[in-house]
Amino acid sequence: MRNAFGAEFDGCDGYLNTPSIGVPPVAVADAVEHELRRWRTAAAAPPDYDAAVQQTRAAFGALVGVPGERVAVGASVSQVISMVAAGLADGATVLAAEGEFTSVTFPFAAQQRRGVRVREVPLADLPAHVEGHDLVAVSVVQSADGVLVDLAALRSACEAARVPVLLDATQAAGWLPLELDWADWVAGASYKWLLAPRGAAWLAVHPRAAERTVPVAANWYAGEDPWQTVYGLPLRLAGGARRFDLSPAWLPFAGAAVALPYLVSLDRKAVYRHCTGLADLLLSRLGLPPRGTAIVALDSEGAAARLAAAGVRASVRAGRARVGFHIYNTEADVERVVDALG
Repeated sequence: MRNAFGAEFDGCDGYLNTPSIGVPPVAVADAVEHELRRWRTAAAAPPDYDAAVQQTRAAFGALVGVPGERVAVGASVSQVISMVAAGLADGATVLAAEGEFTSVTFPFAAQQRRGVRVREVPLADLPAHVEGHDLVAVSVVQSADGVLVDLAALRSACEAARVPVLLDATQAAGWLPLELDWADWVAGASYKWLLAPRGAAWLAVHPRAAERTVPVAANWYAGEDPWQTVYGLPLRLAGGARRFDLSPAWLPFAGAAVALPYLVSLDRKAVYRHCTGLADLLLSRLGLPPRGTAIVALDSEGAAARLAAAGVRASVRAGRARVGFHIYNTEADVERVVDALG
């Protein structure tokens, strides 16, 4: 058992795979188990979960610096981004980073029958290529190697060219302090740095972008009063961002309703210093320069096998071993990697 940032965590020794799946605080796992028991014993009812969903809406907004009333709930990043892709005009062009996580790019590429095109450029060159596109779609932190997009430069370029921007905060929210209220859309998933079960996602929609967002999975839960939009036509969706809601998966949101407010309660600058401090310590021990990100991609030959043999949980992405440092990691995890790589 580890104690970190006022929470208890099980089984974190050598666990550096948060960029794939986070380890929940004990309180989060207990909340999910409690709801599982309620379901198992016929004690649960659908309206019981409405409050949990609302809590996550507000908490996700706080973590990305966006008012909670702008936030819609969904199931996955690709699902919520599909609503943005569906709103593009025929023949639109989307600018993305080379090697971007496909949950960001595939929803747009799937619109090719309408003439929608996705153009890829190196991440560092993204701000210089904004003009002439109809949308920029990019992860705040790249999944493969933890590189951060230059948000200030991107914002300046998009505002100057009047090009809307969609940001995926999945690999950033939870360790990187964010103020993204300027973006047209901000997406995020639950199960990595937000320490909640898989099956919950969020999409913050700026008011200026609402009419360009299509509720392709319109459903009863997206009504102004969901319990009054269960049967019959006409279509009657909520007036704000809730019109883009997907009917929530209850158990994931039960966990997220504990995990996200917990993360909101933390000193986010202290979390950032902790996570990036450990990552940069590892780089220093390996003779590499600091990078100011919580995710490190290791080029050492055979790194993945050596890490696994040393009891380090990591993953392989884009041909490199990838490790990530979250609030439950310590210098002992750094030393285990250093020892494994010699």
